[in-house]
Amino acid sequence: MKTACYDMHLAAGGKMVEFAGYQMPVQYAEGIMAEHLHTRSQAGLFDVSHMGQVIVSGKNSVAELEAIIPVDVGALAINQQSYAVFTNEQGGILDDLIITRLGEEMFFLVVNAACKEQDIAHLKTHLQSCQVDYQSDKALLALQGPEACSVLARFAPAVKSLVFMNGISVTIGNVDCFITRSGYTGEDGFEISMSGADAEKLANILLDDDAIKWIGLGARDSLRLESGLCLYGHDMNTTTTVIEAGLAWSVSRSRRIDGAKASGFPGADIILEQFKNGAPKKRVGFSIDGRAPIREGTIIVNQDGDEIGVVTSGGFSPSLEKPIAMGYVDAAYAQAGSKVQALVRGKLRLMTVSKLPFVKQNYVRS
Repeated sequence: MKTACYDMHLAAGGKMVEFAGYQMPVQYAEGIMAEHLHTRSQAGLFDVSHMGQVIVSGKNSVAELEAIIPVDVGALAINQQSYAVFTNEQGGILDDLIITRLGEEMFFLVVNAACKEQDIAHLKTHLQSCQVDYQSDKALLALQGPEACSVLARFAPAVKSLVFMNGISVTIGNVDCFITRSGYTGEDGFEISMSGADAEKLANILLDDDAIKWIGLGARDSLRLESGLCLYGHDMNTTTTVIEAGLAWSVSRSRRIDGAKASGFPGADIILEQFKNGAPKKRVGFSIDGRAPIREGTIIVNQDGDEIGVVTSGGFSPSLEKPIAMGYVDAAYAQAGSKVQALVRGKLRLMTVSKLPFVKQNYVRS
């Protein structure tokens, strides 16, 4: 499949690859490192139209959504959004998503491209009194970086008043948009939903500013790794809980032990037990000796050579000019500063457990 901006990517020199059933740009002519650093210093435009955009509506929408995600959905204000996960009965993660309240009984969900079909089926199965509408005609662009707000505010001044994880409906160049102050790079930025028919028009408006460049999937991955952000299917899956994944904050306080809406979601007993007593393994960052990256799937051992974990994401950090990684280790080794070793082609490489994120996040929270 192709996104609405496919021809623009080709014209910009995008190297296209298949990703989650879509032809997507992995990089452009300047390369991943240049795109990464441009996003950190100015602003990058990402085509994320492969993501699934879903509208859920109905008089029981709050209760039915709260039955499948550990979020206090009813506490969300209009146009406020929250990170969330679908959990299974074992406390594992089926997918992660962003949920935004559009009205008293209407919610906007953005789900991962690779899980889109199963997520929509999951919603339809469990939200039996709600309407679940997949917005197949919509496109989604992400404008990320320190110049994102100043550029976007020229066309929609109201975005300056937005804080992280809040949205607003605006019109830019006759294009109706729903914009949220959010993103997947750790930088200040926005995600912009619009009709697919208008995507090229809006992209051209933004790209007309010299501060804005197209950015591909390669830099998107390195940016989120530096920012300590999980990628579903890599850093979390159906066998990892939110506590193990370092996402305890995604469980609303009211859904935790002794909260007003405690439990009531799949796997709650397991997750709440880990809240109380800790998890057997934890997601951590790793600073790596040497210059060569350590990749996903690499086994981690302790000083005695016993297996204690695995790398789930790894690569070279353009911002720090060194290799970094994330992964899981037994809880006994999860403290920052712990020395562990990666087993790479029969040889051991020293790694130091590091706090996440590697690079300071710049979300605008107030």
